[in-house]
Amino acid sequence: MGNVNLPTPVAVAIAALCVLAGYLLGIVAGPDGPERTVGTVESFDPGENLLCLSGEAVAELEDTALDGEDDDVLCGRWQRSAGSTRPSVGDDFRFVTERTTDAPDGESAPEAGRVVIYGAVVD
Repeated sequence: MGNVNLPTPVAVAIAALCVLAGYLLGIVAGPDGPERTVGTVESFDPGENLLCLSGEAVAELEDTALDGEDDDVLCGRWQRSAGSTRPSVGDDFRFVTERTTDAPDGESAPEAGRVVIYGAVVD
């Protein structure tokens, strides 16, 4: 069997099509990213970094009531990046949550300390 040589532009085009097909397949069949939701700031305690959120997106989350009082409010410790704007009551806040079994410092935590909220104020 003889050698088959393709012109360079044809080989580059085939390689580009393969990369594009792999990218599209990854988007369609790949895992979903975390769903970011937007809530309204109900309260924020800067000393404890305790943040409480409410809104339609919060009401759709499971087990939002940690103190047994209100199913439509989510409270937890806010983990922020450097330079993040501190939330004020009424601000829109885009967030994801994570439930933990320990307090941030390894101490026994109140129920509100077992939810970690990652996010920032929506500009």
